[in-house]
Amino acid sequence: MSAALRITRLESGLTVASEAMPRVETVSVGAYVSVGTRHEEAAENGISHFLEHMAFKGTERRTAADIAREVEAVGGHINAYTAREQTAYYLKLLKEDLSLGVDILGDILCHSVFLPEEIERERGVILQEIGQANDTPDDIVFDHFQETAFPDQPMGWPTLGREAIIRTLGRERLRAYMRRHYTPSRMVIAAAGAVDHDALVALVRRHFADLPGETPPPPPPARYRGGEFRETRELDQVHIVLGFPGLAYGDPDYYAGLLLSTLLGGGMSSRLFQEVREKRGLVYSIYTFTQPYRDAGLFGIYAGTGAAELAELIPVTLAELRAVQRRIEVDELARARAQVKAGLLMSLESTGARCEHIARHLQIYGRVIPTEEIIRRIEAVSEADILRVAARLFRSTPTLAALGPLERMPGLSEITEKLAA
Repeated sequence: MSAALRITRLESGLTVASEAMPRVETVSVGAYVSVGTRHEEAAENGISHFLEHMAFKGTERRTAADIAREVEAVGGHINAYTAREQTAYYLKLLKEDLSLGVDILGDILCHSVFLPEEIERERGVILQEIGQANDTPDDIVFDHFQETAFPDQPMGWPTLGREAIIRTLGRERLRAYMRRHYTPSRMVIAAAGAVDHDALVALVRRHFADLPGETPPPPPPARYRGGEFRETRELDQVHIVLGFPGLAYGDPDYYAGLLLSTLLGGGMSSRLFQEVREKRGLVYSIYTFTQPYRDAGLFGIYAGTGAAELAELIPVTLAELRAVQRRIEVDELARARAQVKAGLLMSLESTGARCEHIARHLQIYGRVIPTEEIIRRIEAVSEADILRVAARLFRSTPTLAALGPLERMPGLSEITEKLAA
């Protein structure tokens, strides 16, 4: 563990972590809560995201306008996001304003008042956000992909929620959900940059003393099933996500999966980009992605193409998925390894990314994995590992989501047959 990294676990169960970064004048600080869409019940889908919005809408001491003014008066930035397994609230400030940042985080997470008029106003904002996502095919196709991969379970539900449910969520349900899930055992307060750890711990003790003390139940396990979603729309392009069950954070093949994704579709030198775009001109955008979770994962390929190019795109893509199970070139593995290492090291030069990195590792692994150890794991991945992981992933049950003019789109059974050829 880096000498600059310090971790304190308070008597309440709340974890406080910080990493001092020399020669910076700013600090990023955030509250990272291990709760998200997969913790929701069927009648409250979208409540995690709704709650994230409401945290900025007023406390016992501050109005919504006060929160914004206080942060911006010192030149800071405040934001939040909701994911399937985490909700995060974070600020970036000058180092002398850390106390204000922790004060505001504690205030919004311990003393939000959920005024009825603010709930109604934010309900309208969220419904607009859902409408915007539905009108953005290269965005909403990922929601359809997720729900098809994990049907009939919280892991597959949309993070924004469903319109009919968002219209029903009220003050008491929001308050109850926050009491049930925003507990010390599920929360990490992390900071990175120009930060004194002892001062941070003292601030957290003062401003997070009113968190509820219960231990919330774990979410249901993720159950990948796969399948097919198709929606014909009058669009200029077909938007496709083809995917497979991927690798969880703790999977021994996790880093091999990252390298596989990178060499297959992670950059301009990747196989799919070179073959599909550069040589054949079939797409503007094509890339692969990995999405790990605590107990599951997804590996996917996104492509946007014209209806006329679709008939050629799919066979070419499937041919690359078969080829990557047979041979990996030494130079392309070296490029992928360099890309993954550089991406990690470059991201950790940011106080915000380092802050999130610390919190995520503590919540998933129970420790912050040293950068040197991660680099060693990346370096240890061999050609044989990549071939084995490619076979493991691409011989599994696929998931297909497609939007647009689909007359030339093959079905999932045909895709599965061609993958096995």
